[in-house]
Amino acid sequence: MAKRRIAILGSTGSIGTQTLDVVRQHPDLFEVDMISARSNADLLAAQAREFNVNHVAICDETRYDTLCDTLKDCDCKVWSGIGSICNLVKSDGVDIVVGAMVGFSGLRPTLAALEAGKIVALANKETLVAAGNIVTRTMREHNAVILPVDSEHSAIFQCLLAAQGNEVEKIHLTASGGPFRTWDRKTIAGARASQALKHPNWDMGAKVTIDSATMMNKGFEVIEAKWLFDIDPSRIHVVVHPESIIHSMVEFADGAVIAQMGCPDMREPIGFALSFPSRVTVGNRKLDFAAIGSLTFEEPDLDRFPCLRLAYEAIARGGNTPCALNAANEVTVAAYLKDMISFYDIARINEKCLAGMTFAANPSIEDIFETNKEIAAIANGYID
Repeated sequence: MAKRRIAILGSTGSIGTQTLDVVRQHPDLFEVDMISARSNADLLAAQAREFNVNHVAICDETRYDTLCDTLKDCDCKVWSGIGSICNLVKSDGVDIVVGAMVGFSGLRPTLAALEAGKIVALANKETLVAAGNIVTRTMREHNAVILPVDSEHSAIFQCLLAAQGNEVEKIHLTASGGPFRTWDRKTIAGARASQALKHPNWDMGAKVTIDSATMMNKGFEVIEAKWLFDIDPSRIHVVVHPESIIHSMVEFADGAVIAQMGCPDMREPIGFALSFPSRVTVGNRKLDFAAIGSLTFEEPDLDRFPCLRLAYEAIARGGNTPCALNAANEVTVAAYLKDMISFYDIARINEKCLAGMTFAANPSIEDIFETNKEIAAIANGYID
């Protein structure tokens, strides 16, 4: 495999740091051309030094001078702002763009990379939630490629590679159930953010961890799967699997089911996306089936976790509704992390925002950005 040059958008976050760990283990296969972060200038500078990158970009322009000063003795160019990131991902020096920015902010750079015909290893599910039709159409028009990094979608992709063209009946999208899987609704209602952040299996960023606790992340993954695999959401079945060993399954018309399994470690799907169609070792723990003993499966409880229901309703309505749900959720999760609202206020405010949105059946990219702005303002109004 020829050495692949990588741009990592969101290199200081959970997915970004684990991507760099995969690169660290395989310097003969990968090199990092460009990294970016929202505001963590110190870690970004340390990464730039370690990986001898050519370009460093920071979204928070108030941190630009600090980053420049820290890297003044390094042979790399320093940039600021989302516009710079969009330009950098188009560079001929980049083969693969890892989309690991958190939330709606990842949409514009992802579109820029696809317009340049790049391979995008996509971990930013909100991009497809907010603008799935636009993103996939852009990919097709420019002969670009999206490779999924989410563990569930990587699993589905790997299962489909073994399908040999056989008809898919259903996708079984697994969910850990989060930290509140066994709690009753009354107890969950009083849960603080500090409790929601204690995920039993995965080490993720704060936003994704809260989304796991509400099961909004699973709803978003249903929407993401629709666009990635061109399958109707009615054929995507969410099943709670607390051990997080089976990352997802594909059921075929003859009743056969193919599952992808592994220990909960995001470096495996990251490594697969970076090296596809090859596989690389990533130093992860290997499964011990005897020690596991048994695997558990449950139906999700939409009463205790109403955000999952809202996601199904949003994709059924279509248009810009999933974008509105994502926008509301970004605001409500941020407020919950600051202990400004309660756990069930997340779903309550999200639902109110959907009821008050301006609907567009066939949204343009301008409509998507306007919807994000409109709903963020509405959601903040409910919190203030």
